[in-house]
Amino acid sequence: MAGAERSPSVLIVRRDNVGDLVCTTPLIEALRARHPRAWIGALANTYNAPVLDRNPSLDAVFAYEKLKHRSGGLLANLFNTAKTLARLRIARLDYALVPLGTPQALKLAAALKPQRMIAGDATYSGTRHEVERVFALGASLGVHGAPGPMRVYPDPQLQARVRAQLGEGPVAAVHISARQEIRRWPLERYAQVIKSISSREKVALLWSPGPRSDPRHPGDDEAAAKLMEMVRGSNVVAVQTPDLPTLIAAVSRIDWMLCPDGGALHIAAALGKPIVALWGDSPVQRWRPWQVPYVVVQPPSKNLADLPLLPVVDACAALARMRGGEHDGDDRDKEVGQRPLG
Repeated sequence: MAGAERSPSVLIVRRDNVGDLVCTTPLIEALRARHPRAWIGALANTYNAPVLDRNPSLDAVFAYEKLKHRSGGLLANLFNTAKTLARLRIARLDYALVPLGTPQALKLAAALKPQRMIAGDATYSGTRHEVERVFALGASLGVHGAPGPMRVYPDPQLQARVRAQLGEGPVAAVHISARQEIRRWPLERYAQVIKSISSREKVALLWSPGPRSDPRHPGDDEAAAKLMEMVRGSNVVAVQTPDLPTLIAAVSRIDWMLCPDGGALHIAAALGKPIVALWGDSPVQRWRPWQVPYVVVQPPSKNLADLPLLPVVDACAALARMRGGEHDGDDRDKEVGQRPLG
């Protein structure tokens, strides 16, 4: 196989969402272990690229701004993207790995003119976890065995700021944001479960920043403010996370998290945090929390508007029992899952 015995240059192209990129980190780590002298880089977008900050398995991370996310003019956006792609094309890459082979991703990778392109399917309906599906692409580069944990690496300065804001003692996190309406749990029920949790430990309220009306990155500033009014008097701290590095730092400080299926869930799993996951319509087997204790709560309708309070309260109690035994011998590294229905 050309380039297998020498030190190859490998670029991972991942232009999709935060969770997708987090699920690629076990492959990146395994590629570095298999090819310690290789040049390994990643091409991501400005939205998800901070997932790879400080990743010791990567030599470089290149980010381009998608047109729908652009903060400046159209011509400047196109020029900057073309410049990034030209730098990679000049590098004469041996391999481009495209975990999700959509037409857009394949076109982007082909523009780099790699010696060989290794791509996953554009659609997937199997039962493997996304980590396992992506990891399988490494076989062409000598990567075999089972994938390890996902990893992200928080900024120490941001961690210190969050630590000062939250203080000492155990902290649970509740992250309320989800892009799709079907994955959004009503605020009134979040308020009830937060009051229950905060009677035992401090709660950090997390959300996606910005107004809901922002077409580029819809946020939940208004929802978070409304929720803080609902839980006034409870032991809750609103932690603003204006960007992805701050979110990663905040999640690194907490002990466990309650959240809907989405990018924050995978960040928490990559930081080794136990999770209660409120699940909508995405496949649980493919996107469940990877290699951490977890409980999934999914209503029969797969619409979180139909999920009542009690199953979520029960799930938090079940996770507490799991966490109570997570330091017994080898159990701390085992993946545990339950799926109570609403």
